[in-house]
Amino acid sequence: MSSHQNNETLLRVEHLCQYFGPTKAVDDVSFEIKRGEVFGLVGESGCGKTTTGRSIIKIYDITSGSIYFKGQRICAGTRSYREEIEKQRKTIAMLKKERPANAAERIAECEAKITEAKAEIKKAIFDHKRSDKEYAKTLVSKIKSEYEPLLAKADGEEKKKLKESYKNELRVAKKTKLITQIQMIFQDPIASLNPRMTVREIIAEGMVINGIKDKAYIDQKVYEILETVGLVREHATRYPHEFSGGQRQRIGIARAVVMNPEMIIADEPISALDVSIQAQVINLLNDLRDKLGLTILFIAHDLSVVKYFSDRIGVMYFGKMVELASSDELFAHPLHPYTKSLLSAIPLPDPITERNRKRISYNPLAEHDYSVDKPTLREILPGHWIQCNDAEAERYKKELGI
Repeated sequence: MSSHQNNETLLRVEHLCQYFGPTKAVDDVSFEIKRGEVFGLVGESGCGKTTTGRSIIKIYDITSGSIYFKGQRICAGTRSYREEIEKQRKTIAMLKKERPANAAERIAECEAKITEAKAEIKKAIFDHKRSDKEYAKTLVSKIKSEYEPLLAKADGEEKKKLKESYKNELRVAKKTKLITQIQMIFQDPIASLNPRMTVREIIAEGMVINGIKDKAYIDQKVYEILETVGLVREHATRYPHEFSGGQRQRIGIARAVVMNPEMIIADEPISALDVSIQAQVINLLNDLRDKLGLTILFIAHDLSVVKYFSDRIGVMYFGKMVELASSDELFAHPLHPYTKSLLSAIPLPDPITERNRKRISYNPLAEHDYSVDKPTLREILPGHWIQCNDAEAERYKKELGI
């Protein structure tokens, strides 16, 4: 699988926090995805996997942290900066009250930090709101620079044709959003398809929103993509309720792929499907990945599927990333007790091993003592990250014999 790899980072998530009131659904998660790889995100239900995916695609406005796609910041949250301002203001109040010898100096330092945090908030709001517009601007100027010299040389019929395609491309470019290059396949194929739209309308919707008006071109694309995902063109006139679960999921995949995205977030795309269909959908995603050079964030809780499909795996627990490694490394040397517990839960198709299989249960209160020494995500081996404190890091290194 590593033949897909190269070293260009397509998506970078830095200190992502997504809070809903007091609930910390995702808390300080960082990872990056290289172009062309499949990054698996696993963990039990409710650990923040889907929320991470939805935050990346801007279904939610993130609380704090930054998300970069193709080097451009597409999501930014401001809470961490606001908390910093609050903290510095409290320090200033305390210094004014207690008046230590170097009070003036320290107050000036705090004020400088407040000014810096305010500037960061402005930047974050700008990037979050304007990243798509900025991207459309660069596309428009690129198309102009391509077409203007050609138009200057052309004449007659050729010039007319060029003008027409120039106009069309400009219209599409103005409406193009950077975020549409990330598409999502949702978990529930029934709930994510509009029951009142035909399959053609569902698949073509993204193209229509993007300003493509040529009906023949849209039809052609819809038929092509239906055949790519293993359906037939006759299906285009039907409604979602006329299909089985696996076929509906294929329609969902077609809707995502028709936009020529660079990245797909597959949110448990097989958990609602029959086991025999699951393999078909996974194989379809694998074929599409080869054919279209897709990068995939694959969210699932079925670890055996993730191992087969992913290059690297991140394990989440209670909104935190607890371990991150290549898929072979994670299965060969799971270090975090939660990862061990997850791996021990994989059923094996062998009655004798199954009878002797030991389930490891994970109790964070018994496993970790974080009262004094707080944990951080650290690299134990090259590319193998784990959430631990100093004492645990030493223990893991001993376990690995380094």
